[in-house]
Amino acid sequence: MDALVTNIEARVNAIDWHAVQEELDDFGCATVERLLTPAECDALKALYVRDELYRSRVVMARHGFGRGEYKYYAYPLPEVIGTLREAVYPHLVPIANRWNEIMRIDTRYPPDHAAFIDRCHAAGQLRPTPLILQYAQGDYNCLHQDLYGEHVFPLQLACLLSVPGRDFTGGEFVMTEQRPRMQSRAEVVPLAQGDAVIFAVHNRPVNGTRGAYRVNLRHGVSRLRSGHRHTVGVIFHDAT
Repeated sequence: MDALVTNIEARVNAIDWHAVQEELDDFGCATVERLLTPAECDALKALYVRDELYRSRVVMARHGFGRGEYKYYAYPLPEVIGTLREAVYPHLVPIANRWNEIMRIDTRYPPDHAAFIDRCHAAGQLRPTPLILQYAQGDYNCLHQDLYGEHVFPLQLACLLSVPGRDFTGGEFVMTEQRPRMQSRAEVVPLAQGDAVIFAVHNRPVNGTRGAYRVNLRHGVSRLRSGHRHTVGVIFHDAT
């Protein structure tokens, strides 16, 4: 097995997944420090100009998504991205299945990612969804959800490739949580280069006085004050 793949898998397996679960249950997001090395971050940034690696490019302003742009990777994914997707997924499956049980959603997810991708492809969701995002001064990403089709894995991951304070200022990862008959709650997640945030795609369960109920979550990026910011997003379902 390639040494890079082995190294990433070892890092993923060394994560305190119990702590991740607790953060996700309490806040809808959890941070993982130093998931990628500076060299891996810089290598992924350097690939941004390699158009042959991507299936499409989206300029956010054209669609009302914000300002900035992103590119969806084509298959085969870069080794770092593909390995992260396959290695992280099994650790999130127990959380995803438990959340669905609590929220009375019938869907259950298979233990390995290849089986889940087979499910997506059988339903016509054939296009890979991992992506890299690029922001310049004044750019931002509106609050949104990455759903893409019938089969949606309820958790995803984003990893910051740039160095805050050196490469850019501003540009914080933000989430909002819309609670029934209550005002929305905001969450700002500070990240360093190589840090990842794992977060709910759409809904999560919250315990109330009358039992569990669903809250709706959206995520985005605040306005970049200066510089350039790059992030990779690892979405576990494919798109129609």
